[in-house]
Amino acid sequence: MTDTDTTPDLSIREPPKVLIPVRVLEGQAVPEPLVDFLAPSDVVVLGYHVLPEQTPTEQASMQFEDRARTAVEDIAERFAAAGRRVETRVVFTHDRDQTVERVASEVDATALLLPNPTGQIEDVLVAVRGAIDVSRLADLVATLCASPGNHVSVTVWGLAHDAADFDAEAAADRVYETLRTRGLPTSQLTVETSTAERPVVDIVDRSDEFDVIVMGEGGQSLLSVLFGDDAERVAEGAVAPVLVVRDRPAADEASS
Repeated sequence: MTDTDTTPDLSIREPPKVLIPVRVLEGQAVPEPLVDFLAPSDVVVLGYHVLPEQTPTEQASMQFEDRARTAVEDIAERFAAAGRRVETRVVFTHDRDQTVERVASEVDATALLLPNPTGQIEDVLVAVRGAIDVSRLADLVATLCASPGNHVSVTVWGLAHDAADFDAEAAADRVYETLRTRGLPTSQLTVETSTAERPVVDIVDRSDEFDVIVMGEGGQSLLSVLFGDDAERVAEGAVAPVLVVRDRPAADEASS
């Protein structure tokens, strides 16, 4: 971490877009503190229901679509009340992973939210465990945490799990400095680094210390992060909600 002054970059950017998949027929909800926390972003609420292979999607749609759409619209209205743009989708599917990835691509989601329960959001963990889209991650975190009157503390945690391929200290410092340029004061920022044989497990172990976890894809596909073996431990083992920042599409990177 450097001590040099950094002039905040206050240029106007498009608000980030967060995709929120909810198990729409199982009563999964989005906690009110998360609604408030995500208010500066645009939101896409994806209500989905996974069907047995033998059940046609058309049959399920005829039976349950009205109920599912009402539940999704109820969630969307809470976000709309905060003044942001909200889109909704309702999908009956045989393949959750494929559906989530398809919708994330279609709406060009910045991040995907796993809406675990949480209370008042005061402490955010930004876990850096591999190569990530630092600019996109910093834009999201700064948008959510750098608004006037917001005093959320942000801990940038670099996890070294392969010293030959990944410099956790340099990566964490880069995230820290980028957040500073996006307007977060140093009083809200802390940087830590550590070595971990299984970084995802370490993130889960610390998740009860924080109110929200933010992590990048880390060179993996979105679905392997969210629903693969390691990610399943983050999604189901973590106490806090998890925001996974998608890597920027290659075409966008080339033009930025």
